[in-house]
Amino acid sequence: MDLNGTVALVTGGNGGLGQRICHALAKEGVHIAVMYAQSKDQAEGVARDLAARYQVNAAAFGCDITDDAAVAQLIAAVTARFGRIDILINDAAYNKAIPFTDLDNLTLDVWDKIIAVNLTGPMRLTKAVAPIMKAQGRGRVVNIASVAGLHPTGSSIAYAVSKAGLIHLTRCLAVGMAPETLVNCVAPGLIEGTRATANLLPEMIERSSQGAVLKKPADKDDCADMVVTMCRTETMTGQTVVIDAGRVFH
Repeated sequence: MDLNGTVALVTGGNGGLGQRICHALAKEGVHIAVMYAQSKDQAEGVARDLAARYQVNAAAFGCDITDDAAVAQLIAAVTARFGRIDILINDAAYNKAIPFTDLDNLTLDVWDKIIAVNLTGPMRLTKAVAPIMKAQGRGRVVNIASVAGLHPTGSSIAYAVSKAGLIHLTRCLAVGMAPETLVNCVAPGLIEGTRATANLLPEMIERSSQGAVLKKPADKDDCADMVVTMCRTETMTGQTVVIDAGRVFH
């Protein structure tokens, strides 16, 4: 798909990886809707930077992706502002560091919140944009999962399961939304400088870096570039690409 002039909705667009994704897409001439959950000022700053640096249209939109009405309002606001939605990047996520062996602290409240944001949220957003993309005759959805969804690792059991679900949701949506919309997934390993990493215990961060064959974290720009590739592709769908400096092979 020719990306120049298309419109992308990037959830978590004000986060560490989300910002890199916004910049990588805007560099290709994509207009950007930067969605945030709480950090309005930061998201608006990202939008201003994108508009000034790449001469694209960009704006910030707040949304609680666990709420049906809020998502409906978001999609209405984005389409009113930009006229269309060609790309959805599901990058928004929540985690809480709880060792796998500490089942007592993995409460159902924590489980429910992680699943609601990391798995049900992307499904809710995708269902909302699906008819728009179908009517337009084209669309791209890129989910941001994690290597925790492919291997029993990560910040908690709930986080790992939510990302495993997102990876399989990618496959299922690729079938359900074909042929107009292509759905793919990036599964990063440890990435420094993100909110998700900030919530990890120091020993988890060290173990993740040293457990990779390249002995370093994954690169945010590598992940963002893969998102661009998945938006541009015409023949790849239902796939998950791991970028983790060589830790999980699948």
